[in-house]
Amino acid sequence: MAYDYTVGARKHRFDVRGPVPPVCHIRNFHPQDDHYGLSPMQAAAQALDVHNSASRWSKALLDNAARPSGAIIYKGAEGQGTLSADQYDRLTAETESYHQGARNAGRPMLLEGGLDWKPMGFSPADMEFQKTKDSAAREIALTFGVPPMLLGIPGDATYANYQEANRAFYRQTVLPMAARVVAGLADWLTRLAGAPELRMFPDLDQVPALASERESQWRRVAAADFLTEAEKRRLLGLPARPAPEDAAAPAGTPDLEGGGRDA
Repeated sequence: MAYDYTVGARKHRFDVRGPVPPVCHIRNFHPQDDHYGLSPMQAAAQALDVHNSASRWSKALLDNAARPSGAIIYKGAEGQGTLSADQYDRLTAETESYHQGARNAGRPMLLEGGLDWKPMGFSPADMEFQKTKDSAAREIALTFGVPPMLLGIPGDATYANYQEANRAFYRQTVLPMAARVVAGLADWLTRLAGAPELRMFPDLDQVPALASERESQWRRVAAADFLTEAEKRRLLGLPARPAPEDAAAPAGTPDLEGGGRDA
């Protein structure tokens, strides 16, 4: 019935019950909702959470000198294995102040009173986190229709080269999206203005990634001897050449040879 546009504490309502709605809502297909579209970010939400969690885990490792954590083992003189409250607080404070963070990387640790340091290696889960990030980034890219090669993810050899991936990105993602958006916009503008049918389409000649395709098309059309010049221009989307009488200079144009031309 209406759209509410809210900015801060201000709200403006657009009534869409008339014959021509004042809002052009272009949305993706949503299998469970007829009013709201399904954003690609919603489809990739779980992969995005995995990628963020892996990034936080990697940053935590860097904050701890980029080395695996270890264990401080306490063995008292009389065999007891428990520190007093003061000893525990002092050990925790010294560890955080002198041995945590990238600035303290490689700093030797001084242990006393039966304390022993036992380093621990990376667990298999730690070693797989980078692969987990790459896998999550690949899923996010595919959700948005972006070839993973364009993101620099290693191991993606689906396309022969980067140029082919860039061309596929335009052909399979950008141009279909642009065509859908301009088609919806043209239909809405046609109804809004009450004018004849308006047609809008993207100008493919302005896409640098498709330059090689245009060059190949021009070369094939130019080599087709069985086509007339008018047919070639029509295939290439060029306007027809003006007729000879239309191309003549209009009346009153000065003669280049100095004689002049009658009005």
